[in-house]
Amino acid sequence: MENTLTSGSPMKLILRFSFPILLGMLFQQFYNLVDTIIVGQLLGANALAAVGSTGAINFLVLGFCMGICSGFSIPVAQKIGAKDNSSMRRYVMNGVYLSAIFTLVITVVTAVFCEDFLRLTQTPEDIFVDAYRYIFIIFLGIPGSILYNYLSSIIRALGDSKTPVYFLALSAFLNIFLDIALILWFQAGVAGAAIATIASQLIAGIACLFFMIKRFPILKTTRDERKISGHHCIRLCYIGIPMGLQYSITAIGSIILQTAINTLGSTYVAAVTAGGKLFQLLCAPMDSLGSTMAIYSGQNAGAAEFGRLRRGLLDSSLLGLVYSVFAYVLMYFFSRQGAMLFLNPQEPNLQQLIELVDRYILILTAFFFPLSLILGLRFSIQGMGFSVLAMSAGLMELVGRAIVAMGFVPIFGYDAACYASPVAWVMADLFLIPGSILCVRTLEKRHKEKNSLS
Repeated sequence: MENTLTSGSPMKLILRFSFPILLGMLFQQFYNLVDTIIVGQLLGANALAAVGSTGAINFLVLGFCMGICSGFSIPVAQKIGAKDNSSMRRYVMNGVYLSAIFTLVITVVTAVFCEDFLRLTQTPEDIFVDAYRYIFIIFLGIPGSILYNYLSSIIRALGDSKTPVYFLALSAFLNIFLDIALILWFQAGVAGAAIATIASQLIAGIACLFFMIKRFPILKTTRDERKISGHHCIRLCYIGIPMGLQYSITAIGSIILQTAINTLGSTYVAAVTAGGKLFQLLCAPMDSLGSTMAIYSGQNAGAAEFGRLRRGLLDSSLLGLVYSVFAYVLMYFFSRQGAMLFLNPQEPNLQQLIELVDRYILILTAFFFPLSLILGLRFSIQGMGFSVLAMSAGLMELVGRAIVAMGFVPIFGYDAACYASPVAWVMADLFLIPGSILCVRTLEKRHKEKNSLS
């Protein structure tokens, strides 16, 4: 049932493969959007700020989980491209074992040090209790998050980008129902929003598991293929851990920035929270393009289709440029209406919040093309197997955000905070553009050397 991306028009394949991923990401955004809308509308700006103040920590931990799961699927995609099904199954099984280990360790560590994380980021005292309740429950749901992200990554690596969307859509609607039930009917507050999120994602993961067992006979393993393999585990960790660290390094920069924003007060935290949710929604098409390029590059690298690799990089960059222009124009006219999705009309400082969100989102969308390049090129480099190189771009983002957060936010305040991410994106692109060219040339050189020896 697997499909390959190693033949046909790269542009058409990228668009066709990325569209279901986009739908899935939009449904994933429902988890966060519904939480934010209901929290902001029913519980007020302080509760909204409490949830928002945990965003960087949330991304630090869950981003690492998503990164390692995506990384574990890269060797699977490469073996699909090379038509080596036995080795592919070994990678899938050893990925299961590693995912279980990471799940246990990450869940325990984050639950134990949850309060310390919040203190480290200087979470304002008036929102601290709600922030702790929310993020602690989210961390307890890490097993469900890893279950869904690993299995959906494997399904996509096999060439099926549609099926995970169906299960995620079901869980998104369940999340909406649970949000309303727990917050409005059972008065569970921000804890109810967190419970709804983790329960919904767990259901999506279980659905993926049953689907894979029934619909992918190619994954049926022999006893030998189910054995723990040091070689395969090392290869999975070599790709997966740097991908996870890449998310975490980016998140560390976000935490530094979030800490600087927290010092500005709850009003600015609420504004960045609302703007950040709108930003995440707008980023979904670019995120889906990045996920597609990881699989596209992985399969074509495995098949030694280097011309298609170059064409795919160019086509994804063009798609990113077109969407970036569209997103800025859309926000130029409708950013204030978008802000109202997350703000209670009865807030006493509503007009100030709207203006702050408007300023934040317009600055970010003006730099969407550099962001689209980051996502397309970085995921492509990861798909080719150069995860450590891709992680270095995350270091560039960290440096950019840290410089602005520590050097400029204390002086220029909120305006400097709005420019922190664009500065980080431009710095990362200065590294990724030549890096992606170098990666393709390196693969070509290795392939020629291998053929000359055989």
